[in-house]
Amino acid sequence: MNLETVSLPLGERAYDILIGDGLLDEAGARIAPLLPRPRTVVVTDANVAAAHGERFAASLRAAGLDTDIVVLEPGEATKSFAELERLTGRLLDLGVERKDAVIALGGGVIGDLVGFASAILRRGCRFVQVPTTLLAQVDSAVGGKTAINAAQGKNLIGAFHQPALVLADVGALSSLPARELRAGYAEVVKYGLIGDADFFAWLEANGARVLAGDPAARIAAVKTSCAAKAAIVAADEREQGARALLNLGHTFGHALEAVYGYGGALLHGEGVAVGTALAFDYSAHLGLCRPAAADRVRAHLSACGLPASIAALPGGPAYDADTLLTLMMQDKKVEQNRLTLILARDVGEAFVEKAVDAGDVRTFLATQIQQRSGARPAAPPASRRNHP
Repeated sequence: MNLETVSLPLGERAYDILIGDGLLDEAGARIAPLLPRPRTVVVTDANVAAAHGERFAASLRAAGLDTDIVVLEPGEATKSFAELERLTGRLLDLGVERKDAVIALGGGVIGDLVGFASAILRRGCRFVQVPTTLLAQVDSAVGGKTAINAAQGKNLIGAFHQPALVLADVGALSSLPARELRAGYAEVVKYGLIGDADFFAWLEANGARVLAGDPAARIAAVKTSCAAKAAIVAADEREQGARALLNLGHTFGHALEAVYGYGGALLHGEGVAVGTALAFDYSAHLGLCRPAAADRVRAHLSACGLPASIAALPGGPAYDADTLLTLMMQDKKVEQNRLTLILARDVGEAFVEKAVDAGDVRTFLATQIQQRSGARPAAPPASRRNHP
């Protein structure tokens, strides 16, 4: 097996991210050495259990691990207080100890919920991420952010809790619906846009191979993405500075997700795709980057089957610029009631901009909501060009 390893150096909380095709069959052998006693609990959802559950459990048992499996309902609604309470109660009933391994087998919803449950159970239990979606493999399973959603917005209640190991089996991606795979690809694109123009160019040339299932292309994309995130997290684990770059497109995207209600009408990665395009369009609106850079971003997202503008989104609830701005103000990066956005000077040159003019964002959003899909934003007034 072609196995790649990315290490995240965090002192006593350091861990490896293993990337390959067929890792689900080796999971037991990889996890067993971490444990003082052969005890695990696997938490997954019904869809992943049907696709991979028996195979994964067989790997654990072959390594001599005593294993229970907890199956939850799929979907974003599972990241809730009610499900958190049920899950922690179940883990306590199963006698999970701090040094046992609670294993998150699934996508971002399972990883976020299980990670948060592990963070608060007995004031901190060991857990392992086994992400089965592209989005989770390149983003949510790496870095220790765990959370559930609140009525006020996405991921507003959570904790930093690093996994002991991440096993990213790109073979598991073959069971994903095409729409979900594309949604995860939006997070891959992000890594090229925030600081690696060469990687973005590689994606323009090879993104179709990644989406089509080429194992080598998928391993390369996941490894590069994980290495980029690991470097940022190692330098800023608690998001006090550069780690905020990983939220490119997310402030806009989370607001759109909230409007659509987390029910599947708009997937997280689809919201991020639109949000990323909006971040570049807003940067062009401010005169920070050339409109051609924003056009290039939208062109690649669209070529990969992702929505790249508000107008490209599916029909849904009515909303206006004020609605989106109110939701954006719930973003975790807001400081002293001032909005923070990740903006860009070019492909591969993103930066954190604090104290963004909320009134200007409202005007920009109103224009975007009214525009036809693919229309170029109007040129910004001269007074806003070359914004620092």
